[in-house]
Amino acid sequence: MKNLLFLLFTIALCTSCENSKEDREAMLPKSSGNINNLQIVIEDDLWNGAVGESLRAQFAAPVDGLPQEEPLFSINQLGPQSFNGFTQIQRIFLFIQKSENTNFRIANNPYAKPQKGVFISGNTDAEIISQIEENAKAIIALLQKTEIEEQQRRISLSLLNVKTVEDSLGVSIKAPSAYRVAKVTKDFAWLRKDIRTGTTNIMIYEMPLHSFDKEETRIGDIIKMRDSIGQIHIEGPTKGSYMITEEAYAPYLFTSEVAGKFAYETKGTWEVKNNYMAGPFLNYAIRDSINNRLLIIEGFTFAPSVGKRDYQFELEAIIKTVKFK
Repeated sequence: MKNLLFLLFTIALCTSCENSKEDREAMLPKSSGNINNLQIVIEDDLWNGAVGESLRAQFAAPVDGLPQEEPLFSINQLGPQSFNGFTQIQRIFLFIQKSENTNFRIANNPYAKPQKGVFISGNTDAEIISQIEENAKAIIALLQKTEIEEQQRRISLSLLNVKTVEDSLGVSIKAPSAYRVAKVTKDFAWLRKDIRTGTTNIMIYEMPLHSFDKEETRIGDIIKMRDSIGQIHIEGPTKGSYMITEEAYAPYLFTSEVAGKFAYETKGTWEVKNNYMAGPFLNYAIRDSINNRLLIIEGFTFAPSVGKRDYQFELEAIIKTVKFK
């Protein structure tokens, strides 16, 4: 009987705690902030010294695959004494401080929602720097995932009708209504959006399943694929010009996952053969074994004289909404 009463008490206590947490989160304000804006709460003396240098080296490192250097995050530094009220509802933030105890902690929705806060403390500069450098890769992945989810939430507010793409290629994708379907065939789709200085674009097409199985020729095979598709579908502004992979530098190649499927991720720069146009691209070759194919989804931007990080980030968020029928 005592055991039963204790069990019932424990269940009631856990339920009460869970309800309290849900009630607390329901009362939280909505988070704010531009995509990829990272607030770092830290004393000025730490920010201006070795700790700040370590933070900038990790979180303002150049984004792979862009034609000009742009940081992973746009950083705003703030002193702890100013971290209250509106400044506490930034969607992603780091809180760095000196303390007797060395600590690393991730907080979900501490002051707003959705929100990710990372708290790092140490007794010395060296201890803090060690915590930053040991955890930087995981922190960056977490913050980028948070920002992808926020970008996808914004995308979902007004969606393009992509039924023709679904019918042609057997996949659904969430693109903002600002895009238009520029071209659809039985094995190729091109979505396009006009921006202030150019366009952002998404291409979807198929390749044989084992096209990139050979590791020693993989990057070259991906380049050949891109160049052949560009010649067929993406004409340049002058006769005989078309999109190719930049010839001067090989693109970056990673393994990744999209829609729960293995993928090759390629980042680099495209250019137009026989013309002076260029920009960044992000290409995923997704292994769709059920349909015996690789599904290729690529986002590329043409935006001369302006930053391209945020355009490419939106394209990545769109690509990662893909679902296979």
